[in-house]
Amino acid sequence: MTIGGIIPEIWDSTRLDDLACWAHISNRPGRPGRTKGALRVITVDSPLAAVAWVGDPVHSDISFKVRHMGVGKVRGTFELASAALSVGEGGGRVTALIDPASVHTGNEQRDQHLRSSDFLDVAKYPQIEFTSTEIRGFDGETFILVGELTLHGVTRTVEMEAEFLGVVDDPSGAKRTGFSATTTISRAAFGIDIQLGFGAGNVVVADPVEIAIEIEFTTTESDPR
Repeated sequence: MTIGGIIPEIWDSTRLDDLACWAHISNRPGRPGRTKGALRVITVDSPLAAVAWVGDPVHSDISFKVRHMGVGKVRGTFELASAALSVGEGGGRVTALIDPASVHTGNEQRDQHLRSSDFLDVAKYPQIEFTSTEIRGFDGETFILVGELTLHGVTRTVEMEAEFLGVVDDPSGAKRTGFSATTTISRAAFGIDIQLGFGAGNVVVADPVEIAIEIEFTTTESDPR
């Protein structure tokens, strides 16, 4: 699922109150931590509020797909370097850092090319950054996450279709929450505009890049299991 990715407006809201409001635990089988219905003012017992959430790279996945020669798709992954989620009565924010040098597509020659100045230029731009600016359209489970993505030295506002997966107490005693998100971005909009052509008007690597994120946050350092 995609919703167009880059949008022109720069949002100035950083509130995640909405998310905290509907994060009250309902403990329904198979759907922990979800509620639906009317939203309420944020309360101190909200399981996401007043807690410092740290991203768990071991249990997170950042993947991308891009069309190859018009007839197939190549899939790759990045490693999450760090992430944080904070929610409170004054608002909240999600931040994430991704290591572009960690790109992995299953072919080392291709990975080295992606790291080069033709594409990610990891020597010059060693981090990919995301900072949320707004949540909207939530229904107690799905929502639109808006934020600023910095890639290849260029910052653009992106939208993601996101899903809240719940809050649980894991075996270590820490709280754990998770989210899924998808979007599509234009690589050319971030200055990655190399065109490797073949034939009459054909390109090896398409411009649209599909991105899918699975991320977990905990209240302690990640458990490697």
